[in-house]
Amino acid sequence: QLRLVESGGGLVQPGGSLRLSCAASGFTLNDYTIMWFRQAPGKEREGVSCISSSRGSTYYADSVKGRFTISRDNAKNAVYLQIDNLQPEDTALYLCAADRVPICLAVARQYDYWGHGTQVTVSS
Repeated sequence: QLRLVESGGGLVQPGGSLRLSCAASGFTLNDYTIMWFRQAPGKEREGVSCISSSRGSTYYADSVKGRFTISRDNAKNAVYLQIDNLQPEDTALYLCAADRVPICLAVARQYDYWGHGTQVTVSS
């Protein structure tokens, strides 16, 4: 059974950092393009960062450039999202999604496999 499990979320103060993990079971993450989405209450799901299966190309939404860093650890079959300088507007449920298309597309319906998400809350 193919599964994605996110972890690493939590409550942090503005300016803090978190490292989110997306771990896979039942398939090899390196064969898939992985996109991190986030969804805040009352807002549309937003694709914030992606790493493609082809050459490991990366994508960042304008709203997170310079603060988010995506990486892949093939030995652990996991993808990570390092988030620095967190701001209240980053508060959301963060979900990872996987698809075999070898390019990053920030379109939720493109992705076949989803985790349940990890909550990030930024508040003082």
